[in-house]
Amino acid sequence: MKGSNYRMPVGMPYVRREYIHGAPQPKITKFTMGNPKGEFTHKVSLIPLRRVQVRHNALEALRVSVNKRLADKLGDANYCLRIKVYPHVVLRENKMMAFAGADRLQEGMRRAFGKPVGLAARVEPGKPIVEVEVYSGGVEAAREALKVGASKLPTPCTIEVTALQKAEAKG
Repeated sequence: MKGSNYRMPVGMPYVRREYIHGAPQPKITKFTMGNPKGEFTHKVSLIPLRRVQVRHNALEALRVSVNKRLADKLGDANYCLRIKVYPHVVLRENKMMAFAGADRLQEGMRRAFGKPVGLAARVEPGKPIVEVEVYSGGVEAAREALKVGASKLPTPCTIEVTALQKAEAKG
């Protein structure tokens, strides 16, 4: 089934894994990349403009493309990439046969609950999907990488840059 069929979050999320048999594992496994211990000066965020569900394949494609561009342009020690959403909503599909003569085998809407086929994260407008922390010289590279990554998502996004405050020495 197409990803566009699961784009809009409708109804209650189906998330209780203890009752779901055969729920798939998320395709995205790493949520923090780069240098998480760096003292960075700027944070660049990818913020959605609509309320949507983002499938785990799209999140993994976003992570791979953004991480590759940042590693090529800045090097592994000069950024910290964080995925801020987790795909926990289980998507279901009621599979139907689509070949000649299948009408005698199908049951239509009878028992149409569906089997688990994938996972999705529900994202709210204004809450960041991805955050990249960089030094001041890498802001433009991070913005460019997030622009490429935004094309992997099913919603229009905006990119926001904020300066981080340094933690004052306690003494």
